[in-house]
Amino acid sequence: MTERTPMRTRDAYRHFTPIQTRWLDNDVYGHVNNTVYYSWFDTAVNAYLINAGVLDIINGKTIGLVVETGCRYARAVAFPETIEAGIRVAKLGTSSVRYEIGLFTADHDAPAAEGFFVHVYVDRVTRRPVPVDAAYRAALEAIAG
Repeated sequence: MTERTPMRTRDAYRHFTPIQTRWLDNDVYGHVNNTVYYSWFDTAVNAYLINAGVLDIINGKTIGLVVETGCRYARAVAFPETIEAGIRVAKLGTSSVRYEIGLFTADHDAPAAEGFFVHVYVDRVTRRPVPVDAAYRAALEAIAG
């Protein structure tokens, strides 16, 4: 069996978004269901982009399409915990970006889970890849790690 790469600690991430777990996030096993983690990844990244003034979900000319995603779990999280989602940009290409996300609880420096996803930025109408514009690039470089 291959040895797992250690998870990044809190200090590896450049921006944090608090996320309140909800009653409905828990599954029959008493912890947050694995599918919810992907929603948190999306929420943390898109909240950052909206607050940075670069993501216009209604009228923007470009949109980010997820082409790859993954998650590793270290320990269970359950309602009513508050999660801190740390984000960083691991790779910024011409039309793509790899986001990495760590999900932390208040009492831990190591994440409960860490994941990633890759966005390819495309024209909203044609769905063809387009270069990341200067404003977006600046916002992404600000959280590069």
